[in-house]
Amino acid sequence: MRTTTTLFVVLLLLTGCNSVKRNQRFLAQGDYDQVIELAVKKLQKDKNGKNSDAHIYLLEEAFRRIVDEDLSRINFLKKENVPAHTREIYYLYCDLDKRQELIRPLLPLQGAQINLVNYSDQLIASKRNFADYLFAEGNRYLNRNQILDARVAYGFFSDLKNLRTNYQGLDDKLEEAHFKGTDFVFVDLNNRSGQIIPFRLEQELLDFNTYGLNDYWTEYHHRSENGIHYNFGIDLDFKEIIISPERISEKTYQRKKVINDGWEYLLDRNGNVVKDSLGNDVKVDKYITVLANVTYTEQIKSVHVGAEAIYKDLLRNQILNKHPMGTEFIFENIFASYQGDERALTAEDVEFTKNNFFPFPSNPQMVLDAGEAIKVQLKEILQNNRFR
Repeated sequence: MRTTTTLFVVLLLLTGCNSVKRNQRFLAQGDYDQVIELAVKKLQKDKNGKNSDAHIYLLEEAFRRIVDEDLSRINFLKKENVPAHTREIYYLYCDLDKRQELIRPLLPLQGAQINLVNYSDQLIASKRNFADYLFAEGNRYLNRNQILDARVAYGFFSDLKNLRTNYQGLDDKLEEAHFKGTDFVFVDLNNRSGQIIPFRLEQELLDFNTYGLNDYWTEYHHRSENGIHYNFGIDLDFKEIIISPERISEKTYQRKKVINDGWEYLLDRNGNVVKDSLGNDVKVDKYITVLANVTYTEQIKSVHVGAEAIYKDLLRNQILNKHPMGTEFIFENIFASYQGDERALTAEDVEFTKNNFFPFPSNPQMVLDAGEAIKVQLKEILQNNRFR
């Protein structure tokens, strides 16, 4: 028992020493925030422990050094007077304040000279300067009236939204930047096939909410809207829709099978029943041959659809790319009927006799069924071929 207790104490001391050595190494490397974090963690557990003096010293030294570094950096950035530096200045003040709030609950610490400063005025002023910079930069990019610049402007306005949600005029600027940064794509469906495309298929093809594109900067319209300049276009061209005639064909097959049809007495040459050694009548299986004619009827009708998605740059009046689409849909129904002995049929014959004649689908329904595959192909094209 004593050995176990002694070992625990030794491990505890070694652990304490190891934390001091680790923090000394962090201090030598200039990793001051890591020193502060580890020292605070240890002192929160026990401010009067065996290694508390060492951790207090390391905390005090690291805090002094990092504060000097941050304030020196802030003074340098202020002297340079570059608007973009407002971001770093603000976050340096945030670091100074956050660091103090981490240490404050531990104070006072015996033998330590840690002076806390009220940075509220500097935080307010630097936050205001940073916010004004973000707003000005956003406006600068927005006023270039270029799509990609508007997206950069949106980024500045979004940062400002996270910083100060109530900044005057910000929501209008975000909306304007999003509008100016959006690629508007006009989608046109052209039927050059000579066949009627069902209205439902047109609606489904042009419903871009179903394609799962999740593109914040691209909008697809199939009806022109006032006030929108479309810079890209997609032509969905149906080039051919070939529908075959309704065809019915029949084939008849003869089935012949030898089956067990019960039993009969075994007779000898004279027509008498044969007896076994015990004097019982001998019975044997009776086999007969059964016949049947089975007729298979096949209904078939098919449609082939050939289309193309043409990507266009409307501002330059150029074709960017062409993506072919095509599919074939086949309606097929097979059923069977028979004459003769059902027992002659195969298992497959029996299954097909359960089927019946089915009315042929109309031409529009055939095109609609084929359109399901076209929608899948178009979705893949849209997802894999973004405009930017």
